[in-house]
Amino acid sequence: MNQFDEICLNYFLEHQHQLFRETVAATQEEAEEFLEDCLAVVCESLQEVKDYLEESGADVADMSLKEMEEASEVFSLPDGRYLVVEV
Repeated sequence: MNQFDEICLNYFLEHQHQLFRETVAATQEEAEEFLEDCLAVVCESLQEVKDYLEESGADVADMSLKEMEEASEVFSLPDGRYLVVEV
């Protein structure tokens, strides 16, 4: 697997409806392929999430880190990292 380890893939599979109305992946392999196609990234902190989104052109300058964590495209992984899935 690429940058998406088992924790990322399983969490995305279980919580994909946070961002999508319909199921986009049913297996780890499908999840990995989908995340790679979306150019999803794993960040170590909310500040890193904010920096990444700012660099990618998103208007997040006025968002607090709490608001950032609650954004539908930000998945809070159980190990403290964050998966960002931009669509």
